[in-house]
Amino acid sequence: MIITDTHTHLYSEAFDGDRTEMINRALDANVKRFFIPAIDSSYTESMFQLEKEFPDNVFLMMGLHPTHVKENFKTELQHVEVQLAKRKFYAVGEIGIDLYWDKTTLGIQIEAFRYQINLAKQYQLPIVIHCREAFDEIFEVLEQEKSDDLFGIFHCFTGSLDQAKQAISYNMKLGIGGVVTFKNGKIDQFINQIDLKHIVLETDSPYLAPKPYRGKRNESSYINRVLEKLSELYGKSAEEIARITTDNSKAVFGI
Repeated sequence: MIITDTHTHLYSEAFDGDRTEMINRALDANVKRFFIPAIDSSYTESMFQLEKEFPDNVFLMMGLHPTHVKENFKTELQHVEVQLAKRKFYAVGEIGIDLYWDKTTLGIQIEAFRYQINLAKQYQLPIVIHCREAFDEIFEVLEQEKSDDLFGIFHCFTGSLDQAKQAISYNMKLGIGGVVTFKNGKIDQFINQIDLKHIVLETDSPYLAPKPYRGKRNESSYINRVLEKLSELYGKSAEEIARITTDNSKAVFGI
């Protein structure tokens, strides 16, 4: 069984004390593929280092995270553009809109999101979307930018059934992680109405640890808790869900 974690911040400072051990725990737990989203230029070298240490397992994205869209965002976007021109990445991400932390930057967040969508189209890459308290704003941009060459993953999907269907209509897979195990997470109430062909697994580690680790540091090996929950909700074996969701990740990332 091969499990794919489509979204994990393995370079995070939260792992500085035991990064290699943590990654090896995940590998031992059948998590063989790690897709690494970018945040901003300050993490680029750490991402490259991870790829060097685990070349068969680590696959990098490039992008500017919406919470890091600040006054210098044009410089940061230039960094993204330069990196994409230099070497292979597997997605433009994570990108999007976050209105939980700062609503005042909405205008430049939309500008950065749209700019990076167009970079993804230029390089024929998927996008990986971060959406927090911003479904309407994200959908508005996707509606304007939709095309056959716009596709990707709606990372950490936490919306309603209708919002799930809308995201899928824009060629997006739904990234399902620890939230599906939460009592108040809500997506567990309808996710089995979504065909598994639209689902990929993720941890978003070190954030959003699933039960029974909720509130603690998340790590990629805990994706097995997400797999177990989906197995229960869909009435299918963990092996089958791992196979389908890994195949879905290959369809998105091309590897």
